[in-house]
Amino acid sequence: MDVSRFIERLMLEPGYRDQIVHIQDIPEREARYGELMSPLPPRVAKVLEDTGIERFYTHQVQAIDAIRGGQDVAIVTSTASGKTLCYNVPVLERLVTNPNAKALYLFPTKALAQDQLRGLVRYVELDPSLPMIPGTYDGDTPPNARRKLRDEGNIILTNPDMLHQGILPRHPSWGRFFANLAYVVIDEMHTYRGVFGSNVACVIRRLSRICEHYGGRPQFVCCSATIANPKELAEKLIDRPVTLIDDDGAPRGPKKFVFWNPPFIDATRTERRGSSFEAEQLLTKLIQDRVQTITFVKARVVAELIYRFTQERLQKISPSLANSIKPYRGGYLPEERRDIEKRLFSGELLGVTSTNALELGIDIGSLDAAILTGYPGNVASTWQQAGRAGRGRDEALVILVGQSTPIDQYLMNHPEYFFERTTESAVIDPLNPYVLAKHLRCAAFELPITVNDLARFGDYMPAILEIFQERKEIVRRGNRWFWTSSGYPSVGVKLRSMSDNTYTIIDTTTSPAGYEEGQGGSAKNRVIGTMDELSAFEQIHPEAIYLHDGETYFVSDLETDKKVAYVEKADVDYFTQSITETRVKVESEDEKRQFHEANVAFGDVTVTSLVFMFKKIKFHSRDSIGFGKITLPPQVMDTAALWLIPPLSALNLVRKWGRDPSEGLYGIGNVITEVVPLYAMCDPRDVGAVVDSLNTGSPTLFVYDRYPGGIGFAERTYRVLEDVLEACLQLVMACECEDGCPSCVGAPVPPFAQNDPDTSPRGRIPDKEAALILLHSLLDKEPYTPKPVKIPHYLSTSAEWDSESGGYDALCTKEPGLRGALDPQGSLDEVVELPMKRLPESVEARLRRQLARLSRQ
Repeated sequence: MDVSRFIERLMLEPGYRDQIVHIQDIPEREARYGELMSPLPPRVAKVLEDTGIERFYTHQVQAIDAIRGGQDVAIVTSTASGKTLCYNVPVLERLVTNPNAKALYLFPTKALAQDQLRGLVRYVELDPSLPMIPGTYDGDTPPNARRKLRDEGNIILTNPDMLHQGILPRHPSWGRFFANLAYVVIDEMHTYRGVFGSNVACVIRRLSRICEHYGGRPQFVCCSATIANPKELAEKLIDRPVTLIDDDGAPRGPKKFVFWNPPFIDATRTERRGSSFEAEQLLTKLIQDRVQTITFVKARVVAELIYRFTQERLQKISPSLANSIKPYRGGYLPEERRDIEKRLFSGELLGVTSTNALELGIDIGSLDAAILTGYPGNVASTWQQAGRAGRGRDEALVILVGQSTPIDQYLMNHPEYFFERTTESAVIDPLNPYVLAKHLRCAAFELPITVNDLARFGDYMPAILEIFQERKEIVRRGNRWFWTSSGYPSVGVKLRSMSDNTYTIIDTTTSPAGYEEGQGGSAKNRVIGTMDELSAFEQIHPEAIYLHDGETYFVSDLETDKKVAYVEKADVDYFTQSITETRVKVESEDEKRQFHEANVAFGDVTVTSLVFMFKKIKFHSRDSIGFGKITLPPQVMDTAALWLIPPLSALNLVRKWGRDPSEGLYGIGNVITEVVPLYAMCDPRDVGAVVDSLNTGSPTLFVYDRYPGGIGFAERTYRVLEDVLEACLQLVMACECEDGCPSCVGAPVPPFAQNDPDTSPRGRIPDKEAALILLHSLLDKEPYTPKPVKIPHYLSTSAEWDSESGGYDALCTKEPGLRGALDPQGSLDEVVELPMKRLPESVEARLRRQLARLSRQ
């Protein structure tokens, strides 16, 4: 692809209106190769040669030699740099020399596991004599296949959820596998952050102790996209020191990274053209030139819309080109996704519109161009998506299309902010007592807890075990603690904060006359997709228009009890978008105190999200053409929060300067979600902040845990509020922006947003000066004198502020399980008294309430 020529042509188009605001040239990088310390076994070398691998890059050599040497490693290199070979080669070597050896591959999604399985199956096809039996073991695996894999498989590909609930609790059936387990591969390690990562780290600790029980000690191989702290993250995940491999020797062709800002469409320069419209035009032009392109979007509906509109444009040019693009997103059936991946890899498809489902390492080959419809939300994800473009030494094109959101417009005006920033850190805390307690219950069920586990589970383990003993869930016999309660504890512990409830989408369209199965058309009552509960309430409520493969379906019914949505094809010229109201309600006030002149409290809250209305939006023009009412049950999350009530004097001081105190609180809330991880060992996505007046009668800032029952982050913030607010003040004061930006009081669009950003109410960056007035007052500092009121030129004065940063956890549906076998015998050794580190009183009280809820479940 001649990128420079393509850009020149764009700039000469009649409709071009200076959308290109920045072009960053990313230079070519030559490949660097290395030599292994000892040659590969001939059979392994032959299989690799047959797949086109004759030499290894420097990072591959370093990784393979380190793994051969028995080291645990963390491999961090760019997208499509061949990280998979770093672990597949040592695994193949071990299996060739020792067919009894086993390997466990962990992937964050089932789709990734299926993708990697195809690569392993290819090796077996090339050499059927290889002693390798790979297979995926997850929720989609039939029972008979599960048993065969468990008994005969030597490379098991699964996910942390299945390991947690389906394998570890049943470890007696896996005894031979764990005894011979040589390698544990943790791929896409950068996705294990925050509460999810902390839970996975506890699962890995449980895995290690079970392996030790059977006499095994596997090596760990962690692979990650570029993050700021890969070594730290890997060591916290696996509880061992690791060797970092980050000398990326893979080649990279030259790349142009274009920032494309949609033009204003009104005389007052407050309204920009939709980012989806710009992406459609760009994708159409690239497909016309037969440039294989991926277009990333942030919502499922946008993937369908851009596909539909681009296909309509291409249909007028060439029907064959119109058939060369497809949408790709979660909710499609596995076989549909596999078909799209295969056609994209083979080059049959020229274009795909995708959510971040294709951001992770699914092998779709190297593409020529990538369009990012809106800033993905963080630096690491942006480079991950941009890395999909690049084919050998050929020049590649990446276009970031700005949306009307604050962070996008800030980046369009300050591109250096993005290109000069390092990637973010991934933070986890597996010894958080709220996380640890749940996994200690699971661990006790799997094997008796011993005094030796103190090193693995941390100083709070004895205090937590004491609570279990009081609750008669465990009993101590000598130096071991045995599970005595009924039930299956891992069922009540979910690793992710998303809903476990999955809705099936059934097409009830009547079959056309003469329809024959397999010859086009659609069969009646055919399953066409799935969706999690939170998304289902927002996208497939009754009377919604569901978009699937560019087709429009009318939702006739949503049966929440059966978790089924019924849809039928409808030729309509509009789509729908839901409207959600979210509220916080104080349930109990556990503690309260005066904070200088303000009041602060901590306790239980209920975060309620209700989808109550939808609007109909015209295709192309995106005009609103009507509204409808939705009657669905609310999504309720019980969690913990702190709430800060500024004094009336502070609110009046803000008003005195002609500013809105609520705006200042919104800004402080945005900053707090970025600062809290410095004090509470969490990810910014684990904490929510909202401003509300209903509970207290005055503007109040709530900071809550985005996890059912609370996880301790809001409580920690309550304890160190002085330090947190001081850090907020220093961060805002140090920022060189004039009116607020994403680095201080601004907030990005949440990565879990469901709606089309081009038709959603646009947020605005809150008032930086109002935030500074309040921070000075809250911290009892000298009053702050703000600048005269000024509104950035690119912001609409009529823009609406969404006080909630979005995304709410749904409670999980529990399934009964079978209790595993336990050693009934106690220890005859001398009883050892463990050092007792007491839990803070409030933590212990909350933990007891959570355990009571788990027992009832």
